[in-house]
Amino acid sequence: MAANASTQAGAIRVGIGGWTYAPWRGTFYPEDLTQARELEFASRRLTAIEINSTYHGTQKRASFIKWKEQTPDDFVFSVKASRYATNRRVLAEAGESVERFIDSGITELGVKLGPIVWQFAPSKVFDPEDFEAFLALLPQEADGIGLRHVVEVRHASFACPEFLALARRYKVATVFTDAEKFPSFADVTGDFVYARLMRSNAKLKYGYAPKLLDAWVEHAQAWARGEAPQGLPRVEDNDAPASRRDVFVFFINGDKERAPAAATALLSRLDPDYEARVRVSGRNTASTPSSGK
Repeated sequence: MAANASTQAGAIRVGIGGWTYAPWRGTFYPEDLTQARELEFASRRLTAIEINSTYHGTQKRASFIKWKEQTPDDFVFSVKASRYATNRRVLAEAGESVERFIDSGITELGVKLGPIVWQFAPSKVFDPEDFEAFLALLPQEADGIGLRHVVEVRHASFACPEFLALARRYKVATVFTDAEKFPSFADVTGDFVYARLMRSNAKLKYGYAPKLLDAWVEHAQAWARGEAPQGLPRVEDNDAPASRRDVFVFFINGDKERAPAAATALLSRLDPDYEARVRVSGRNTASTPSSGK
């Protein structure tokens, strides 16, 4: 059910962070849906989910196998990497933590394994030599599966051409973080785009005003065509040329209770057949949930 901007564009995937959150009961999940079926339900209404629990601790290999089995064939998980690899003074010393995370079972997701998100603390300042040493630790494949890496940096010192050049050299994407408290720049450095949108407002039915959702449709479609969206902040005008790119958009953080509503509203704008697809794919999970008020 991944939406495409056109036959010449990359796939656009839209989702949320995690799938278990109490306020989603009755607004996204039906009241009578068991918690054990939440992923099954969510994966038939979204096209991607960012797994956040992997950031805080190692998950069981059996869990990745179960998550793969519970989701549709065309569903994708992005996975947030372990904080033990990124929350350290010297990143060049993260090799063992990186290896441990890669070997933790994430490849059990198979073709459903999307980008790996390496998130850094807001206090982490850009050190070109040390950061390059970290990027050199990231493997390009594991267990025969190609790996895609994206870094989320949260200190203003990273908003510089030197960081962008480094990311491009290692073919690593950079997160576009739509937030007030973190640096936000939409320069493209990899062969895909990863956006984390954090401005949802609980007072709005879909978390975002309709005009903003319309704007995000245009941004996502431009990225998918290999173009640079208009109106987003940038450090420089030097995107790697591309005919198409896969795009991942996650509504995450902010007023989290509106995240599913925002994601499904964006999907319905990207895909005119979205509602029909949901009805077909969701028959065996539960009735369509009511929209939040």
